[in-house]
Amino acid sequence: MDILHTFLGLHVPQGFKIELFGTYEEIIVTAPQDGACVDAIARFARTVAREAAEELYVSTHRGLITPTGRFVPAATVAPVGHFQSQDPWSLPTGITCVLEITSTNPRKEREPKRLGYAAAGIPCYLLVDRTDGTVTLFTEPDGGDYITRTKVEFGKSIDLPAPFSFTLDTAPLR
Repeated sequence: MDILHTFLGLHVPQGFKIELFGTYEEIIVTAPQDGACVDAIARFARTVAREAAEELYVSTHRGLITPTGRFVPAATVAPVGHFQSQDPWSLPTGITCVLEITSTNPRKEREPKRLGYAAAGIPCYLLVDRTDGTVTLFTEPDGGDYITRTKVEFGKSIDLPAPFSFTLDTAPLR
């Protein structure tokens, strides 16, 4: 049995997430999100619902299939109705943004996930780096990485491109 079939057959306790990294070479199980992470996701979702130029839906626990792995972002943003007919693991077609909040292993959000999301063509990757105290917006995926990076310290604002078209206050994401 290959690692992908093993991965797809694994069951983890509720609240844990399981991801497959490095073009199916490493399985990582992550403990449930802490309260600060859950709060940051809720604040982000509320801001998107209130401020976005288009009607967007913020979902958690969406399994995305990328060219470099199978990842579960902290939050996934897409037009309302996009997730209705999606399987638990789906291609990221139509996804407008993914949000990641660094975990106990921030390396995986900083590089392999960023590269996977870029390779999949996801237009925006918003990384809340609790270790560095920064928020970075990656845009314009090209050639397996993002061309544009805008990095600010917590508390500074960051402009989100269309379809968001608003300035995000990063202070509530701490």
